Amino acid sequence: MIELQRVGLRYGDGPEILKDVNFKMDQGDMRFLTGPSGAGKSSLLRLLFMALKPSKGLVSIFGQDTSKLGGSNLPLLRRRIGVVFQDFRLLDHLTTFENVALPLRVIGQKPDDYHRDVMDLLDWVGLKDQANARPEILSGGEKQRAAIARAVVSKPEILLADEPTGNVDPVLAKRLLHLFLELNRLGTTVFLATHDLSLIKQAKGQVLRLEHGTLKDETL
Repeated sequence: MIELQRVGLRYGDGPEILKDVNFKMDQGDMRFLTGPSGAGKSSLLRLLFMALKPSKGLVSIFGQDTSKLGGSNLPLLRRRIGVVFQDFRLLDHLTTFENVALPLRVIGQKPDDYHRDVMDLLDWVGLKDQANARPEILSGGEKQRAAIARAVVSKPEILLADEPTGNVDPVLAKRLLHLFLELNRLGTTVFLATHDLSLIKQAKGQVLRLEHGTLKDETL
């Protein structure tokens, strides 16, 4: 489902951010990505979401070489992936409900078909009372939860998350972890970048550490 072979990445003429990165994830795998700030974790996730192309090596998603994707193939593949960005990327002109429901609208579902599911999900992440609020009045933690809900609402085949619990308290972090674990149990391949070691230990998932551009297995 995901495979990287000797992948390197650099921005322009700058130094290599990633160096000969190799790893593979099959359907239903769950991995955690750790490493110091600036190590390239967000860049690696952007490669997996096909927002970047590698400077060298192969990035294969759903069996396709991402460097050769173009036209309508790229957005069609991206629809199969849920992403939680560190900067949230909520649309300011949409309410919380509308932001979360957006992936379902994009694939053609009607509001009557998804209204209850979206409201149940908002209730689960503690945003039911903010369903009609716009992003400008939400706190950082509320925006984070909305971004997570949007990423998982369509039950994606792959979930990528960049510090998904960085703006929430430990109780809510544990609740969100349960959501990720349940998605994984249902077959979603989950790849989470996080500094939260307690989260990793609770999930007992495989850990990869990115440091100095290289990726290694790490036992906690």
